[in-house]
Amino acid sequence: MKALVTGGGGFLGGAVVDALLARGDDVTSLARGDYPALRERGVTTMRGDLADPASAQAAVEGVDVVFHVAAKAGIWGADADFRRSNVDGTRVLLDACRAARVRRFVLTSTPSVVHTGGDIVGGDESLPYATQFDSAYPETKAEAERMVLAANGPDLATVALRPHLVWGPGDTQLVPRILDRARAGRLRFVGDGSAVIDTTYVDDAAQAHLDAADRLHPHAACAGRPYFITSGDPRPVQDLVNGIVVAGGLEPVHGTVPLGVAVAAGAVVETVWRVLERVVDVGDPPMTRFLARQLATAHWFDISAARRDLGYSPQVPLDEGFVRLGRWLRPVSTSPSLGTD
Repeated sequence: MKALVTGGGGFLGGAVVDALLARGDDVTSLARGDYPALRERGVTTMRGDLADPASAQAAVEGVDVVFHVAAKAGIWGADADFRRSNVDGTRVLLDACRAARVRRFVLTSTPSVVHTGGDIVGGDESLPYATQFDSAYPETKAEAERMVLAANGPDLATVALRPHLVWGPGDTQLVPRILDRARAGRLRFVGDGSAVIDTTYVDDAAQAHLDAADRLHPHAACAGRPYFITSGDPRPVQDLVNGIVVAGGLEPVHGTVPLGVAVAAGAVVETVWRVLERVVDVGDPPMTRFLARQLATAHWFDISAARRDLGYSPQVPLDEGFVRLGRWLRPVSTSPSLGTD
């Protein structure tokens, strides 16, 4: 099939591209940046802003399925930037798909759209959307997801996937931040580190997108529905984070900070950051109220619906994922005279 992947040069988008290429599909990537490595592998690359109708219309021409992976993610930033990327961009892309008669649309969403600050234990798709948000990212993604699912119909079948905390080789967000803080001695667990969460290894997250696209049609069980996607192996946050830390060649971390202290600190930091960012680029704050609650509460999900309706089945156990991550982070050095192991 001919597929468009928005954000094909990114971490998850790139993994979706890899999976499509591996089975012989024709792939186009639409992204803001230029990615020569994709072109070298036979991907048609297009540069453009998703919120620009002309870019979207050109990208979807002749496409069978759209994987809308691109988004502005993160815990910090101007609300208008999140809205332009996540809401306006999605609306423009849906309009372009309708005009070009694209038949299938797979949205990459996030479980954060249902997170209200408390524990989620084995949550399924019956969970309602949150009504209040501590961050513009989940708020705008919730709006985008609602829009995509409402667009489902006989001419355009849609589905939304909610992969939880995607990680693995090639990660430029979660893994580097954890390792940077661990190296600097600034990594602490909010609460006691025992909150149970689940994650998604990147290859499994990508395969879920292909599974969804392959099952998607106007009368499919998955049409017009959201699905949680994980590796199906929830564990204490301390175990998961230290799995990444050890894969990076560092000693496990055990320091903690009480949730109340972290939330209060997050509120203060947010205020300070809003002042500082008016005069200097300070990057993301080290703590926010949203991040504190995410780190201290249980949030893991039941993926029975994805198994049933999408045929999704995680293939990479977490411990194997940590091994693969370690190989990527600390590749064995080679010497021409000694050969390789």
